[in-house]
Amino acid sequence: MILSTIDRIPGKTVKEQLGIVKGNTVRARNIGRDILAVFKNIIGGEIEEYTKLMGESREQAIDRMVLEAQKLGANAILGIRFTTSYIMANAAEILVYGSAVIVEDEK
Repeated sequence: MILSTIDRIPGKTVKEQLGIVKGNTVRARNIGRDILAVFKNIIGGEIEEYTKLMGESREQAIDRMVLEAQKLGANAILGIRFTTSYIMANAAEILVYGSAVIVEDEK
């Protein structure tokens, strides 16, 4: 599966557009990570626990989007975009979406 944030892949032609595909996940913080974050906030620096949480969330959302595209018979997803929104005080949604397409080598 080819994944791209651009709308064209050099050397490929879009043969068929299959529709919009998406994947999302909602993740909540936990007390253990919050305690570590408080200490990091005092001394400064990256809050690695939250970086890891958001990275895992993005990967899960991408996996769900790819699965949806595969069900449609796509071999690529173009124009991929990410968005994040807060659902409640301690939870955020990661949404990823793009256009499922069938691409082939240019002739």
